[in-house]
Amino acid sequence: MLALQYIRENKDDVLEGLNKRGFKNLKIINQIINLDSERRTKQAELDKHLAESNQMAKEIGKLFKAGEIKEANVLKEKSLVYKVKTKKLQDQLQKTTSLLFDLRTQVPNIPHQSVPYGSSEEDNEEVFNSGAIPKLENGALPHWELANKYDLIDFDLGNKITGAGFPVYKGKGAKLQRGLINFFLDRNIAAGYKEVQLPLLVNEESGFGTGQLPDKEGQMYHVQNENLYLIPTAEVPITNIYRNNLLDVSELPIALTGYTPCFRREAGSYGAHVRGLNRLHQFDKVEIVRIEKPENAMQALEKMVDHIKSILNELEMPYRILKLCGGDLGFTSALTYDFEIYSTAQKRWLEISSVSTFNNFQAERLKLRFKDAQGKKQSVHTLNGSSLALPRVIAGLLENCQSPQGIKIPKSLVSYTGFDQIK
Repeated sequence: MLALQYIRENKDDVLEGLNKRGFKNLKIINQIINLDSERRTKQAELDKHLAESNQMAKEIGKLFKAGEIKEANVLKEKSLVYKVKTKKLQDQLQKTTSLLFDLRTQVPNIPHQSVPYGSSEEDNEEVFNSGAIPKLENGALPHWELANKYDLIDFDLGNKITGAGFPVYKGKGAKLQRGLINFFLDRNIAAGYKEVQLPLLVNEESGFGTGQLPDKEGQMYHVQNENLYLIPTAEVPITNIYRNNLLDVSELPIALTGYTPCFRREAGSYGAHVRGLNRLHQFDKVEIVRIEKPENAMQALEKMVDHIKSILNELEMPYRILKLCGGDLGFTSALTYDFEIYSTAQKRWLEISSVSTFNNFQAERLKLRFKDAQGKKQSVHTLNGSSLALPRVIAGLLENCQSPQGIKIPKSLVSYTGFDQIK
């Protein structure tokens, strides 16, 4: 959520940033500024009224103490009128504040100045490319056929137990999945991230804090009786560890990593491009999250990008990095880099990670601040990234590492899987 002071003092920059996103409801910014002015006027009027009421209460006390009962009762009658007016002012202020808050939740984050203009994923900017695309022999199979051939993943069984998008991993498929999780966690821990294990259900306050709620696209699974939500990513519970916290500057930076299953309804997803592991309702992912001082956030983002590059280099897969354009940015993001691996069997790029900085957008929603060396309170900057999402990593490994003899496992994973080939 954008800070009110920032909106007031940088109206033109806010409008330019929203225009870069393709956000249409630009008039909402004037509504917010006008309503904020009204709120501050009402707050000043209420503060003045309360001060006068307090002074009146003191005068009434003095009059009663001096025995001037008649004068005290006259002033007491007057104070009752003040109380009615005070309640009316408080109700008006609460209504204005609530409406102002609702308007602010509708406004997405402002893109970083380096974010390119564009309206869709076709306008994203490739900023890095690594690895030669392997040449497969004739008859190369997509991962869903390889999973069936080698009895690694059973999509029909998952459909029987739950429904489409809930696969069952079997044998070496399950071991490859577990090995990748441990590999990612170990690499993150070695890079300075502290591991945490997290709840898979979060409350409404947590979902709001990181920007998943209100759920504009209907992606979250909701447990109605308890009003809890299945997490769409570990970002939500990890970042909410610090909701409503005032950190000391000495505690920053904070770097955490965690593995969780993730749950997404993926409403409206269909077609060949979501077949197999390409789009699931339940999948595993290892996440990294950073909480930084504002002046260090961009450098931290570059370090996260370099860290994920190092992991993909170890997996020996061709990949590229895209800087998302304004029209393809997520609601809360100021700057996002997408990592994609090339699927030779499907002849297309598969997204496997997004690394983002949110500036203080999430911190405003989370009420997460730190106290600097001078004792001044400031909002932190939050960042997160997939390190990594497993389904498309496995899809890429199966497809790009296949041969007539079997599927070769990258050297870096052999100690985690216990085998170097699936055949």
